[in-house]
Amino acid sequence: MHTRETNTVDKLADPTGEAMTSHTENFTVAILLCSYNGERFLAQQIESIQRQTHRNWTLYISDDGSTDRTMDRIRELQAAAPEGKIKLFNGPRQGFANNFISLLTRTEIQADFYAFCDQDDVWHDDKLQRSLDCLVSTPAGTTALYCSRTRLINDQGAFIGHSPLFTKPLGFSNALVQSIAGANTMVINHHTRTLLNINYDSLPIVAHDWLIYMIVTGSEGVIHYDATPTLDYRQHAHNVIGDQSGLRLKLVRLKRAFSGRFKTWCDQNINVLSRLRNTLSINNQKKLDDFSNARSSGLVV
Repeated sequence: MHTRETNTVDKLADPTGEAMTSHTENFTVAILLCSYNGERFLAQQIESIQRQTHRNWTLYISDDGSTDRTMDRIRELQAAAPEGKIKLFNGPRQGFANNFISLLTRTEIQADFYAFCDQDDVWHDDKLQRSLDCLVSTPAGTTALYCSRTRLINDQGAFIGHSPLFTKPLGFSNALVQSIAGANTMVINHHTRTLLNINYDSLPIVAHDWLIYMIVTGSEGVIHYDATPTLDYRQHAHNVIGDQSGLRLKLVRLKRAFSGRFKTWCDQNINVLSRLRNTLSINNQKKLDDFSNARSSGLVV
């Protein structure tokens, strides 16, 4: 497994110190945003996308059946943006993970790279540029994932901390039991997207970020984990998934262990990976089999 942990991404500059035109400017990025009753913060997020230093992007929004003014707000922002810059779809109304998967598997969405986006965050201006600076060197036919830590803010936008720094070895064995970072920080290359573009009918998805981490590591891909946050991750009462650091995480894990919820998640992940088995290396196919057999024998959760 090739991994890279970065604290900064080098800026391109000429010998005089002046900024040069980025070598990534011609690469297209499809930003995949799923909305649901997000009218309160959606405009701030889209404004942060519009401030990106990498300009060659298209925003695709899938709304999962909002009952507030989210759709009206999206159409207003769509009308104010350049034609074709923001595109809107109706989601499957099967939860956040399936809504993201529905965007990822839409054949009309084609790009060099794909960035996942939450409706209530605020992207740092160089978020896309940092990810592309890492990903563009990936060899053709190799899966690649960029992800990072996040800066945590409250519903008023005030700083309240950072997401935990991931320090465990990156790889498929780790991916079988936990994810590495939030999907809202993730950017993948087109080859990764092609492996994920399957029929997910009757396949419950635990979380798309976890699935992406498993597929990239399972296929012996390249992972760039950036220790420097690339966005403000808003924590509020209506988060679908919030930060789970410190004591809260320990309590959640303890509750899951007794409730069997984590066991159910592992079962669902194994079912999906079985459908995607041919994307895994021979070595990681064996790891998946060993993990599944150990769980069946009661040796692990």
